[in-house]
Amino acid sequence: MPADPRPQLRPPRHRVDPKARRWWTVQALLVVSGPLLLVAAALLALSVLFFPGALPWLAPLVLVVLVLPSVGYLIAMPRWRYAVHAWELGEQAVYAASGWLWQQRRIAPLSRVQTVDAVRGPVQRRYGLATVTVTTASTAGDIKIAGLSDADAEELSRRISDAAQVVPGDAS
Repeated sequence: MPADPRPQLRPPRHRVDPKARRWWTVQALLVVSGPLLLVAAALLALSVLFFPGALPWLAPLVLVVLVLPSVGYLIAMPRWRYAVHAWELGEQAVYAASGWLWQQRRIAPLSRVQTVDAVRGPVQRRYGLATVTVTTASTAGDIKIAGLSDADAEELSRRISDAAQVVPGDAS
């Protein structure tokens, strides 16, 4: 059987900062797991106070539907995202891998780069992290490299901007 003629895309070379796992954990706690655990606690507290007869069937239901998924998300998502997120800047293109359930690998030619931004949200600032957003002349949208240290984000932004100025193309 002949070999597959399509080229295989290797993973990008550079990992994001290890502190990104903590940032994603806090994000998960604030956005998904925390609210689900609060709802579970409220349901159980209301059941104990007003409907004690419902506790034998409600407690296992709350455990299976709310508590276990939220704890699983809190533990698995940051580790999985860290394993996937990576980036690389070549002579002709910027390459990023992101996601966790829906994983994405994007390559953008430097000739198509329009803007490069470094964004730091409040939780990211707490951990000394930033997200570099590369806007291109593409309908596929921006390339976001999340979880970089502040220093790496500044350096990468500068390098992409400098490289995009050198490479001739339709976005310069």
